Amino acid sequence: MATPIARPIRSFVLRQGRTTPAQSRALEQLYPKYGIAFSGQKLASPRKAPLVLEIGSGMGESTIEIARQHPEADFVAIEVHGPGVGSLLNRIQSEELTNLRVIRHDAVEVLERMVPDGALAAIHVFFPDPWPKKRHHKRRLVQPAFVALVARKLAPSGIVHLATDWPEYAEQMAASFSGNIAFREAERGFAERPATKFEQRGRRLGNPVRDLVFVRK
Repeated sequence: MATPIARPIRSFVLRQGRTTPAQSRALEQLYPKYGIAFSGQKLASPRKAPLVLEIGSGMGESTIEIARQHPEADFVAIEVHGPGVGSLLNRIQSEELTNLRVIRHDAVEVLERMVPDGALAAIHVFFPDPWPKKRHHKRRLVQPAFVALVARKLAPSGIVHLATDWPEYAEQMAASFSGNIAFREAERGFAERPATKFEQRGRRLGNPVRDLVFVRK
């Protein structure tokens, strides 16, 4: 009998969300223009600008705003869910942004395979899935192994900016980064984080939002 192949524990589950016709067209027509295929080819800014990676860009609201406010930097957004990728592609096209690209793939594999060590000026992780049930905590993205990977990929003085509205997950994030000697806590990140509709709705419901920023020593 063949030995079963061990599958990695992923921090996401591909849900069957509704993809609008506009998002579907974007995935078909715009991804070849603004997307980057997952491969072993290393990411780099074609103009040698600071390179910023966003993990889990969702519908792309914050991603678009930050890229617009910082034309001096190049941004790569990573998202696995089709509706979010399609929405972001449409916004890139309509905003005529030249400093933002998208990868539809697992973020950890992108970091491991496509990002050279010391290449990133910043990493943004805004509202990752908190996996609230205790038996699912192993699926959370921010764990000590992820922090060690981030430490390798950030340049010296590089920034990692995280945000969550799940207090217990915020404590885990803080402990994971504080427990790695490569990082120190900071007061501000690479860019101001604009609030999303999801975040604004959560605040109205009383969900506490916490931002954490750490610097690569």
